[in-house]
Amino acid sequence: DNAESLLKNADTAMYRAKDSGRSSYRLCTRAMNSRAAERLSVENALRRAVEREELELYYQPLIRLATREIVGMEALLRWNRPGHGIVLPGTFIGIAEETRMILPIGEWVLREACRQAKVWQETQYPSLRIAVNLSPRQFQQTDLRDVVLRALEEAGIAPQSLELEITEGTAMFQTERTIALLTDLRQLGVSIALDDFGTGHSALSYLRQFPVDRVKIDREFIQEIDTSPSNRAIVSAIVAMAHGLGMTVTAEGVETEAQVAFLREQECEEVQGYLFGRPACVR
Repeated sequence: DNAESLLKNADTAMYRAKDSGRSSYRLCTRAMNSRAAERLSVENALRRAVEREELELYYQPLIRLATREIVGMEALLRWNRPGHGIVLPGTFIGIAEETRMILPIGEWVLREACRQAKVWQETQYPSLRIAVNLSPRQFQQTDLRDVVLRALEEAGIAPQSLELEITEGTAMFQTERTIALLTDLRQLGVSIALDDFGTGHSALSYLRQFPVDRVKIDREFIQEIDTSPSNRAIVSAIVAMAHGLGMTVTAEGVETEAQVAFLREQECEEVQGYLFGRPACVR
């Protein structure tokens, strides 16, 4: 019954349409308004979280399968939200992307992960690799190379100690630009990993052009290789293809010795998962 409410409701419906995959429409409902209020609450709290240092990094070990040694750590973002406990990225990363808060958050993650890598290299693991995920919007920022270089220089670690992970979907967006940017990053000396492999839509014609060092097989395929012949076939094919393209392979979500035995047979180089260690905060 007034312009302000009309625009607010239209905005709420628009976000729901976008969440549904775009190319669609939604009518505003009372339930939507409730979700919109919660979204606004998360957005406001997230802005304060950056200022109040509520964000934390958890680390999960990367294991060399042949020796079961820790060769790296993947940095995983968590939000220690007052009154809510530890909040996983799925709750807030989408909002951070839409509001562009992901850029300062992503830069903090890079700096903090590199700093922690330096600590581990000086105390326990001299050749440790630190893996950091890049969000789609981070990957699109024009000064990404400079952001990465600053993080390396501030921490005092070699570029070879850093691995940047992007998803298939991110890689396939504006593929020509992706190839140029990945090439630029690799010239710094950092390595590139293609995360959640097998769940996206990578065309092989592009995959062979991407300057990628490592493929990470999504946990979706690993979890059922004990019982699913099709999953075993897919994992075998991914490992063989990656090796044929000169890439190494990490399997995610490894939880049983049977999975380890199968992956060893396929000559998968690295694994990560609850069998070897859950994500943990070092504070």
